Amino acid sequence: MGSAPSADFFQPLRADDPAVVGGYRLAAVLGAGGMGKVYLSYTPGGRPIALKVIRPEFGEDPEFRRRFQQEVRAAERVQGLYTAPVIDSDTEGAQPWLATAYVPGPSLAHAVARHGALPVRSVLLLTVGVAEALHVIHGAGIVHRDLKPANVLLASDGPRVIDFGIARAADSTALTSTGVSVGTPAFMAPEQASAGAVTPATDVFALGQIAAFTAIGASVFGDGPSHAVLYRIVHEDPDLSALPEQLRPVVSRCLSRDPGDRPTLTEIIELCNAASEVPLHQGEDWLPRDVAGSLTERLRLPAPMPVPAATPAPGAPGYTPTEVAASAPTQTAPAPGVVPPGYRTPPPYAQPSYPQPSYAPGYSTPPAFHAQAFVPGPSGPPRPKRTGLIVIGAVAAAVVGLVILGSLLPDGSDKGGGDKASGASQKRPDPQPVSYQGIEVPQNHQVMFADNPPRPAEEPTGAGVLYGHADLFYYRDTLFGDEKFGTANGKLVLLNNSEKGSLETCRAVTRFTEKIGLDQLTDGSQVCVLSKAGHITLATFRGRSGVKEETRFITVDLTVWRNAEAAAKD
Repeated sequence: MGSAPSADFFQPLRADDPAVVGGYRLAAVLGAGGMGKVYLSYTPGGRPIALKVIRPEFGEDPEFRRRFQQEVRAAERVQGLYTAPVIDSDTEGAQPWLATAYVPGPSLAHAVARHGALPVRSVLLLTVGVAEALHVIHGAGIVHRDLKPANVLLASDGPRVIDFGIARAADSTALTSTGVSVGTPAFMAPEQASAGAVTPATDVFALGQIAAFTAIGASVFGDGPSHAVLYRIVHEDPDLSALPEQLRPVVSRCLSRDPGDRPTLTEIIELCNAASEVPLHQGEDWLPRDVAGSLTERLRLPAPMPVPAATPAPGAPGYTPTEVAASAPTQTAPAPGVVPPGYRTPPPYAQPSYPQPSYAPGYSTPPAFHAQAFVPGPSGPPRPKRTGLIVIGAVAAAVVGLVILGSLLPDGSDKGGGDKASGASQKRPDPQPVSYQGIEVPQNHQVMFADNPPRPAEEPTGAGVLYGHADLFYYRDTLFGDEKFGTANGKLVLLNNSEKGSLETCRAVTRFTEKIGLDQLTDGSQVCVLSKAGHITLATFRGRSGVKEETRFITVDLTVWRNAEAAAKD
């Protein structure tokens, strides 16, 4: 939901804008897009936030709402240095919304429209920053799908990628066929434009277009009607004639039509460093002086108005009609929804209703609060307490309860009653184990123990195996090469050499973890997996295979005791 370039950064609220969303008092309009409107608001501690309210048409679509909830949950896990962290959200209300940290900087689209193309060093620093952001986003199981200059903000210490994953919620909803535009045609990948499979490589193509746009000041696939631009993306080569020579290796590879030919994010960072005459380090000087000067314009936020002192409610101590008249304001209050210049009221305070997400190093934004409206009680003297009637009623209810309970108890003369009770409390027999040999689990795939036989598969909700519902998964970080053997639906225990793998052992050990590095495993290593569904599995590691990135897999033997424990309750 990027906003269109505008010289007026803080637009006043209009009559059709809400005054409060989710307990946050709105201060100004930051922008609008195909999926909704973005407002400026503040946390109770006074930190600015960008609050994005989804259009009512999307909120009324059940499929959009389901996907939006999944994407927001995944986005809350993204805590990268080059992303704007999610602060708060409401995916179930009448009109869904999402709040992120406010970034005091222009969008890349605005900066290029106002100042023109950026120098090569700025382009390289922007490219490596966005590549790092995509690494964190993809690591959370999210494909951005709408990476474009309007969704890259320029902060003083580097770029910030916003709106990751939200476009996926709108895919395949009823609105996508009714003329509502979510993506930007000029920055789509060929597979995206032709309704093909969308993968992390789709974002790499968009990153190549963004780098070229930043260096040239225009799209490499030209302008014009959407269908014409999409045709050129699918069938024609980009126009790189105006692109500086240093940027061509990285941009040309990113813009390969075949997703398999595009570079990984690690390779993009390496290519950018190779193209730079000096080491690439983000700093206050990463942007040209004229662009950096425009950042300060977004630091001049609307100033808050003084909050008037609370007036005692009628009937409360200190209340008199004279005091109310004396404390009444003499100025005319602004009309609802209209914000006068310099107006900002912080949102009301309330206790948080759930644990707040953690923040990445460098982010000090406090968690937001769900505000609740205060409704004063009825005025007038308190009603008399009916203590006597309550006590009498309680005693009578207790007597009746004892009589009923006595009638339900078994007769003491029934000598067989004790034996029946003893039989009912006997422990149920352990389930029989089922063994599966030589299961090959490709990287970033999962196994579910309820399946017979367990078949490796990708996480179906798109959350990624690290954050999905896998009983067992194999994950490989393509940027840093870390390999993990873990569970997203329970806990693991790596057995030592003195422990014999068995159902009794797996029930007794308590050295719980959720992920184990493959460097800790050798052929024959045994791991107990206790799933929240109640299944207990002994997984025996048999090694890894595959030398190519796309063919890596591990081999495990599984012994599964299904329903061996009561299902865990979250």
